[in-house]
Amino acid sequence: MNIYVSNLSFAVVDEDLRSYFAEYGEVTSAKVIMDKYTNRSKGFGFVEMSDDEAANKAIAELDGATVDGRAIKVSVAKPREERPERGARPAYSNSNNRW
Repeated sequence: MNIYVSNLSFAVVDEDLRSYFAEYGEVTSAKVIMDKYTNRSKGFGFVEMSDDEAANKAIAELDGATVDGRAIKVSVAKPREERPERGARPAYSNSNNRW
């Protein structure tokens, strides 16, 4: 199961994130998302756990828990939505539209 974790302290690294969930079961991956330009944490990450029952227990117990002075939010991750490219303009079928 893929788990979304938000409101993380900017000091949290992958290993910290893994350790928060390890007491509930096997963590197959833990990743804090970093800004590609500044290489700083974006304050959220993803954890994958192999056992859904353990993952659900972790979500229930860690959602709202205080970590590094912040109340983290923990939920089942949703699939990423496709977004249009930045700067791309929508195509219009009616050529009479004038901008």
